[in-house]
Amino acid sequence: MQLMTLTEIRRAAQSGPVSARVHVQVESATPKLTREQQPYCELVLADACDRMTLRVWSDHPAYKACSALTTENFIELTGEFYRHSQYGLEARKWTVRPLIDQEKNELLQGPADLRARQNADREFIARAIQTISDPRLRALCDAFLKEWGDRFRRTAAARNYHHARRGGLVEHTAQMMRIAKEIAPLYPQLNVDLLLAGILFHDCGKLWENALPENG
Repeated sequence: MQLMTLTEIRRAAQSGPVSARVHVQVESATPKLTREQQPYCELVLADACDRMTLRVWSDHPAYKACSALTTENFIELTGEFYRHSQYGLEARKWTVRPLIDQEKNELLQGPADLRARQNADREFIARAIQTISDPRLRALCDAFLKEWGDRFRRTAAARNYHHARRGGLVEHTAQMMRIAKEIAPLYPQLNVDLLLAGILFHDCGKLWENALPENG
């Protein structure tokens, strides 16, 4: 069965149920009760770019195991995914298993295309900083990337809107720098050094607001 991301599954399920595997981290596992006071467990599952909710009813074979899951757990969810008119992406006939270390590391790094894009964006930011002619601004930007580079790489640009994913701040910053370099020749009165430095620092508070842990 094909390994897909939640975004790919969500897109494919628009045309009907899709059988797939997905690797996710447990974002939360909450015990709840139905209106009939029957227990169930509500799992919020996340990968690098998306999340879904899985409700585990008390008569499911995996109920006990799923009820013991915590945010430290990484699992493979295999099943038939479909779109519910009220609850969004749902799964049926599903099973779970824990991820091995290699699978966990690959999940944390994100899909291959996303990793490649973010790597290219990081390299672009580093090159753009080296074009700053003011030595004070360039040294300030270099010091920032040297001290906070790892945190920068795993920070989201937002919680719910644009680039709301691990490494999204890198994508957002690179996007703005590319635009700045394109429009700067049209406005010769602009100080391009200040513009590039300002873009690097304009969302630096996100490093504490939206930083994701190294293992999550």
